[in-house]
Amino acid sequence: MTSISVSSSAPAPTQTAENTGDHQASDRLSFMPISFFSIVMGLTGLTIAWEKAQHVFERDLGINPWTVGFSSTIFVVIGLFYAAKLIFHRQAVIAELRHPVKLNFFPTISISLLLLAIAFLAINPAISRPLWMAGTALHLVFTLYVVSVWMHHEHFEVHHMNPAWFIPAVGNVLIPVAGVPLGYSDISWFFFSTGMVFWGMLMTIAFYRIMFHNPIDDRLMPTLFILIAPPAVGFIAYTRLIADIDTIARLLYFSGLFLTLLLFTQVRHFAKLGFFLSWWAYSFPLAAICIASLLFYEMSSKLAYGYLGAGLLIVVTTLVCFLIIRTIIAIGQHSICLPGH
Repeated sequence: MTSISVSSSAPAPTQTAENTGDHQASDRLSFMPISFFSIVMGLTGLTIAWEKAQHVFERDLGINPWTVGFSSTIFVVIGLFYAAKLIFHRQAVIAELRHPVKLNFFPTISISLLLLAIAFLAINPAISRPLWMAGTALHLVFTLYVVSVWMHHEHFEVHHMNPAWFIPAVGNVLIPVAGVPLGYSDISWFFFSTGMVFWGMLMTIAFYRIMFHNPIDDRLMPTLFILIAPPAVGFIAYTRLIADIDTIARLLYFSGLFLTLLLFTQVRHFAKLGFFLSWWAYSFPLAAICIASLLFYEMSSKLAYGYLGAGLLIVVTTLVCFLIIRTIIAIGQHSICLPGH
């Protein structure tokens, strides 16, 4: 990265090194992508999956406070860094808000709050409620803003469309998961309905984009896994709302399962990709279909879904551990937070 000169005169060597380091740190902060919050989604999704597995298989491993605490800490750390970016590099944040791809990652902030609210339900509902209320209100703001930008854009093209556009829809569908147990039934139905409507519309556009236009950029290829999340989370939310597995619930679950199988058959293509922060897009959708499978087993008592959920839990746990290691290495090598990322 090119250093930025702060003076026309030649400063002392020590001062030059310090100033260069300061500017490099400042530059990296300005390039910190909003998609960093997808890390929180992956970690919290895994946390909820382990909570569900322990409940379904009647095993208390005593890890819930630790996993929830770790996910919460990462959320706070990333939140503080992005708040610093907002303060010191406001124009960079505004540029992301206007970007046809990065725009859709802003709801990962509210989704992270909603996922933490779900995770805290099993530990402390008193903490879960304010997290849910804050996440719901913020997600409504983000959804209205994103959809408004979609409606009045002047520079979006078909190739800008990618599965990241599903993120606002996924967040809406997620709200009933904690909203129903907390007693907000009508609000939960409102957001569930909104999410399902946008899921149907965006799924049509996404497959049109995938089949009839140029392939998705390698950096965004992992976001194809986001296609799994709306039906998987939709199944979880819908069963919360009606407390049963009916025809619609089965349609949601099995469509999510089919998309999971479809993407698993493409593993050779994903294996060729270099590491990008977008790899975290693998984690939450797989955690969602894992939780949905465990829930299906719990409500139907059909053992096959229990084995499927347990297998997916192993896959997601291994994946998240791998992503944590790769992300730490990338941060240490300064290969994240660069121009164009």
